[in-house]
Amino acid sequence: MFETNEGRLKYLARAAMIGAIYVVLTLIFAPISYGMIQVRISEMLMVLPYFTAAAVPGLFVGCLIANIFGGHGMLDIVFGSLATLIAAYLVTKLENKYLVPLPPVIINALIVGQVLSIVLEMPFYLTATWVGIGQVVACYGLGLPLLLFLEKRRYIFK
Repeated sequence: MFETNEGRLKYLARAAMIGAIYVVLTLIFAPISYGMIQVRISEMLMVLPYFTAAAVPGLFVGCLIANIFGGHGMLDIVFGSLATLIAAYLVTKLENKYLVPLPPVIINALIVGQVLSIVLEMPFYLTATWVGIGQVVACYGLGLPLLLFLEKRRYIFK
């Protein structure tokens, strides 16, 4: 995967920057980042694995750190972060740019929806629906325009 130490360093630096941006965006917009009705602005970054594999660990660690501040406990820290890891990995497998936001929408609606259903003691269909709607706003409403913008600037990821 890495041909040189410079390649490893670039990969780690990208992952760290992406993770840090995820945490900062989540915390800046904390009032809408947590809870049953949420639009986690940082989820727009879920399109980044389309461009660089370094986004996968970066998003996972960023989500993990952000979820520590979320107040929903260990279930959310573990399973919410795993949902991000799974979705980010799936994004790397997609070639159709218009489908790139779909894995985070579906995976988070199901997994985070289930976590919030347990933590908030609400019906799953409600939590999954609200999380899914928030994910559509973040991933398609913000993430897809970000993807289209970055696609014209692929040199950034070289």
